[in-house]
Amino acid sequence: MNRFKVALGSEDDFVEMWRSRDSYLESVPGFKKFDLLRGATNEEFTLFASHSIWESREAFENWTKSEAFRKAHANAGAGKTVYLGPPQFEGFAAVDLKKS
Repeated sequence: MNRFKVALGSEDDFVEMWRSRDSYLESVPGFKKFDLLRGATNEEFTLFASHSIWESREAFENWTKSEAFRKAHANAGAGKTVYLGPPQFEGFAAVDLKKS
């Protein structure tokens, strides 16, 4: 998951950047699902998160080293007026809650 602090008034531009880009995720082994999440708005920014689900940590790490990743992020700097700082990465692993 990456958290983005989006400048007030730039929320629609931020969403459109995601809507119009090709992520190349569907071509990457181990990819399962992607969601763009909108969080709370405060007096400084609106919080968004890009959330992806992978078969394994290894599949995710392979994605970050792939040509597909480079292509998907080629224009990442184009939204500098929309973001308040770089995205903040947060990695999580699913916890199996089934009793053994």
